[in-house]
Amino acid sequence: MVLHTRLQFTHCNRLTLFTTCGSLPVFAYDLYGTRQNKYKFLESNDIESIAWQQLNCHKPRYSFILDNSLHEVATEYNKESFSLTDIFLKSSNGLETGKDESLVTFCSKQLKLVISDFLDSDVSNDELSKKYDIFDTSGWNFFKIRGQLLGQEINLQKIVKLYYRPFDFRFTYYDKFLRRMQESTLSHLLQDNIGLMCMRQVVMADSDYNHFGVTNYIIDNRSFLSNKSRPSLFPLYRYPDTKNKKSKGIQGNIFLEKSSNLSPEFLEAIHKKLGYIPTPEEIFYYIYAIFHSPTYRNRYVEFLKIDFPRVPITSNQNLFQNLSEKGQALVDLHLMKSKKLNKLITKMGGKGDNAVIGVTYKPIEKCIYINKDQYFEGVEQEVWEFKIGGYQVLDKWLKDREKAKRNLSFDDILHYQKVVVALKETMEIMKEIDRIIPSFPIE
Repeated sequence: MVLHTRLQFTHCNRLTLFTTCGSLPVFAYDLYGTRQNKYKFLESNDIESIAWQQLNCHKPRYSFILDNSLHEVATEYNKESFSLTDIFLKSSNGLETGKDESLVTFCSKQLKLVISDFLDSDVSNDELSKKYDIFDTSGWNFFKIRGQLLGQEINLQKIVKLYYRPFDFRFTYYDKFLRRMQESTLSHLLQDNIGLMCMRQVVMADSDYNHFGVTNYIIDNRSFLSNKSRPSLFPLYRYPDTKNKKSKGIQGNIFLEKSSNLSPEFLEAIHKKLGYIPTPEEIFYYIYAIFHSPTYRNRYVEFLKIDFPRVPITSNQNLFQNLSEKGQALVDLHLMKSKKLNKLITKMGGKGDNAVIGVTYKPIEKCIYINKDQYFEGVEQEVWEFKIGGYQVLDKWLKDREKAKRNLSFDDILHYQKVVVALKETMEIMKEIDRIIPSFPIE
């Protein structure tokens, strides 16, 4: 018989060894410590001396995780809960521009200049390539598309805001120039709407799961960070397809209003639990609150990393209402609509031109330096380190502007200070959500 053994680095500080023999069960051993100590352990032990533990793999994924109690948690997680793909009728990934450096800008005026060149028949393809470093790529025949649009005037309605990174809203030209528009879903965010953002699969360097968000703009395909999948958007409402006139929502010259994107099966399940069907917004806020429970994220982290998250439904009307209210507070913060954002908790200190050069955080001072002289004062370390979608929000926002060699405007500074408030308030509401939920599984 041949004994098969392999190593798997599952976390930064953990090494897992697996072994099996033919069709026999799989055994595993977790090894913690420094790299040097792991090498010493491997050199001084063999297959027979290691205290293997048998894995209790279960359907449907047969996860190679040593903690066999995970099976019980999996049963709990799947019981009377709904995957987002069963809750929402329509969803998709974010858009892909093909060339962010040109097609994603910090201001609409800058984008207008770019698109003017794209549509100008007096500007050759070679000139355009040299100026914007733009070329045809696999799956994106940019110059063929350009040829179809040459001579047209800029449609200002197509210059739209884009959820580029957490709290980093930019502009793009939402038209055929983009490599992947994901128009069938994202177009619903061009009107009055909100959408839930999450990931299907995530590979994380740490154990925290924070890949949830909300938007009222179309989203980029790297709005969240992962090397395994792209963020998905689940709109709350759907609008009739007036562009192609194929929608059943159009009767003659009368356009029907938006309709809920929530599935009838999910709504029926809520009705059975609560005895009534809340508004789509109330349901959305409830879901958003559940996803911001630290206990939910920690307890089900192994499942959140491998598939779309699942939503448990409570039969407690008071619990539903309380969570919905907390979810609405979070949504308002993350859409930058909350009145709490007007009460700033930071100050801009130092003198200079607001150039972002060498971003550093000094915990003793509670200051974020954007250059050697200027800083944001009054930022707690836990707020500085807070992550959304895998990104350390405050660091990422500044680093992207440092990369672009930007000087912060008055509006930039004000926005950043409001983001600090939003993150601090988010952390407080997340704690409140856990205090509201009696236990998991939710009854």
